[in-house]
Amino acid sequence: MKELMVIIRPNKVSKTKDALDLLGYPAMTASAVLGRGKQKGISGEVQLAHGGEPIVFKGPGSIMKYIPKRLLNVVVQDEDVDRVVETIIRVNQTDQIGDGRIFIVPIDNAVRVRTGEVGREAIN
Repeated sequence: MKELMVIIRPNKVSKTKDALDLLGYPAMTASAVLGRGKQKGISGEVQLAHGGEPIVFKGPGSIMKYIPKRLLNVVVQDEDVDRVVETIIRVNQTDQIGDGRIFIVPIDNAVRVRTGEVGREAIN
């Protein structure tokens, strides 16, 4: 099993969820996160305030301290990783800076708390 840690634009969550549903992976955890990539922020993409401190600096050459994104955590079977990753890319790729990242992490085991099922049965 693998965990996909998927960082995407907030406006792409619904389409990503629908695409994963079609692949047989309806279960996920979604979190609102703030961060930035190697471009160090994108000027004027959004205007937010966090703790009274502006996240966006306005003006020429301005950058954002942090960009709002969504982090999706999805556990998939090893044999489905490539297909799921390709689908996530297809749904989220805009060819613009900020499309996101996918991190693929090995999972040793999984346990369903309600039933005690382990491994493949715990995530299906």
